[in-house]
Amino acid sequence: MAKYIGAISQNIINLLGLNCSPETPIYIGEQNEEHMKKSHQFDYEIYRDELPNIIANPDYVGLNKDNSIEYIKEFPVDDDFVKVAVRVSTNNKYFARTLYTISRKRVLDFLAKGTIKKV
Repeated sequence: MAKYIGAISQNIINLLGLNCSPETPIYIGEQNEEHMKKSHQFDYEIYRDELPNIIANPDYVGLNKDNSIEYIKEFPVDDDFVKVAVRVSTNNKYFARTLYTISRKRVLDFLAKGTIKKV
């Protein structure tokens, strides 16, 4: 069963020009968690409890080519940036699909290209 982990804020809708209502819920399903555990086990173990925080308080956001919303949060203690990709399902529900760390260089490259925006 899917668990609620956050919502798409009006600020994120405005920044990315999204076509959804403010406070549209974001969920995580069992399959999503299994994917994260399998593909990014170390990152998932460290940051899984931060999922609601990453969604609620991202430092950067972007819209990927596949229309997924990228939430990126910096964790200064670990000097990590954690990316959570949120995709809309065929029944128009939003799900966190993956979670993994990315380097500061990648974040700076994304900013320079304009593919992500500072929140």
